[in-house]
Amino acid sequence: MKVLGIDVGGSAFKGAPVNTRTGRLLGERHRVEIKSPCPTAHGLAAAREIARHFHWHGPVGVGFPSIILGDKIGRVGNLGDNWEGRNGVVLFSRATGGRVKLLNDADAAGLAEMKFGAGKGHQGSVLMLTFGTGIGSALFYRGRLMPNLEFGHIPWKGKPFEHYASAAAKKRHGLSWVQWARRVNVYLEVVERLCSPELIIVGGGVSKKAGKWLRYLKTRAKVVPARMGNDAGIVGAALAWEHAGR
Repeated sequence: MKVLGIDVGGSAFKGAPVNTRTGRLLGERHRVEIKSPCPTAHGLAAAREIARHFHWHGPVGVGFPSIILGDKIGRVGNLGDNWEGRNGVVLFSRATGGRVKLLNDADAAGLAEMKFGAGKGHQGSVLMLTFGTGIGSALFYRGRLMPNLEFGHIPWKGKPFEHYASAAAKKRHGLSWVQWARRVNVYLEVVERLCSPELIIVGGGVSKKAGKWLRYLKTRAKVVPARMGNDAGIVGAALAWEHAGR
């Protein structure tokens, strides 16, 4: 099946057509910069630009950084509460002109990694963590997804943990890789107490530089970088069409 996958992040909308059977992008991904919080009209314009860039008229999958309750957008983090309570399927269908399936962005990245990447064939408990503007999380057991886990919002010193240990926090505070890895270790210690994963897959842009910081992590679980890199969110968004039938 060919699906236009759109990965919505705190700094950009990224998309490309995807072959959901192979996980391959069928064109070079197109990126549209945004700012967070993002006005609804600006975000929908970004999705519209991606669809027009590829002259797309087929099915669309959208990975969105929020709780997803059926067709509706639930609690939103960095993108802004103006999105909350809206029917995301209707909004993005109108913007792209295609039929839309919607799911959480970290869940999307996790689906891609479980089907094509670092989690492929793993039947135990797997936690996908994406480090970017915030921290996204997706938990799998025997290959099945537990949707809408927001481990980036675990409270820490009065604020969500992602304010302390996200990739954006590293940049904002000018942290070295070692200094940032110490913060990530604090976060991972809490997360491991909550769900005891056997495998942790780390994604987001920082996964491309895993050699600079992964060796400083101290966990009970095995930690590996995402194999699909920044394409995981796009591919996983397209996989929403397969996941919706489960």
